[in-house]
Amino acid sequence: MGNWRGIVLVCLISVTLTFFVAGCGGQAGTPEKETEPYKIGAVIDVSGPAASLGVPQKNTLEMLVADLNAKGGINGRPVELIILDNKTNETEAVLAAKRLIDQDKVLVILGCSTSGTSLAMIDTVQRSGVPMISHAASAKIVEPVADRHWVFKTAQSDILVADKIAAHLKSKGITDVAFMSMNNAFGDSGRGSFMTAAADHGLKVVVSERFEVDDKDMTMQLTKVKGSTAQALVVWAIPPSASIVTKNFRDLGMTIPLIHTHGVGNQTFLDLAEGAADGIIAPMGKLLVAEQLPDTDPQKAVLLGYLQAYQAKYGERPSTFGGHGWDAFQLAVKAIETAGDDRAAIRDALENITGFVGVSGVYNMSAEDHNGLGADSMVLIEVIDGKWSLLNP
Repeated sequence: MGNWRGIVLVCLISVTLTFFVAGCGGQAGTPEKETEPYKIGAVIDVSGPAASLGVPQKNTLEMLVADLNAKGGINGRPVELIILDNKTNETEAVLAAKRLIDQDKVLVILGCSTSGTSLAMIDTVQRSGVPMISHAASAKIVEPVADRHWVFKTAQSDILVADKIAAHLKSKGITDVAFMSMNNAFGDSGRGSFMTAAADHGLKVVVSERFEVDDKDMTMQLTKVKGSTAQALVVWAIPPSASIVTKNFRDLGMTIPLIHTHGVGNQTFLDLAEGAADGIIAPMGKLLVAEQLPDTDPQKAVLLGYLQAYQAKYGERPSTFGGHGWDAFQLAVKAIETAGDDRAAIRDALENITGFVGVSGVYNMSAEDHNGLGADSMVLIEVIDGKWSLLNP
């Protein structure tokens, strides 16, 4: 009988130890969860026709994640940033988004750099329930909001740009305008926005022309503009197309005002235009003229901070496109700080961000506005002696 009691006692001790060890193992898993990285994905146009937009965005994101992790990450957890190149191709963009969602299990996707690649990913992120923060301009990326529940963006919408241009032209007494655009999602969205803005401001579009993204000469379209009653030309494009149009414009000896958009907000446009850009006017975010802003501007400190950090790391000045990446990353971090690793909660947190001072403007997101930027996010800029200069209206 004594031996029997001993055996029972040993068994009870063994079972107790087993539960104790198992319990300790479960507790040990909690710290592991607390140090597991937050995964953020990015689909960027690093190569292809829009590389001049995507490269500074990639550089900016890499700089920001390194700095963030050096400071302890988000709530003590590191951030793992996975950047994929879509090669400025819509199919590649969709494949990249699917990989980030299904394989890498990211919490949020940043990008793309262009409107076409961004629009291509929307169905994928909507079906998967993953928040996306685009760096591109088309208002269609976030509108109608009812159909873009999971989608946000950081670039100023083409609607704001078009209205800024139309108001400027009207203030100069111009009534007849010519319009040229790239034959892609960016150009088509801009065309629609400008036609609306022109009508709102009493402008008449007397010539409307398109050109292909890879066209090397736009003289034919410009000749039609030159032979019309147009008192100004508005071009909706990005480099290299925007630079080619500008050179062709000068080669034809055209002297009417040439207006571009924020699609030319980088050094690449100026370099490829080879001096022909002098005199062009464009509405832009404030980064290109940060030093020229009054000290009272709420964005100035943020802009100068980004400029200094980027220049110190890469030895060159960042573009407005890099700034769109800066904003997207910071908005994602802010949302994760609030929501943790829950995709739906991150989406909700993004939609409730207000008063956030970024590179592209002061963001006030809402259930009705997934861009959150107003007209005060842009200024008119003129190219003088090959440099960006703040234009006094």
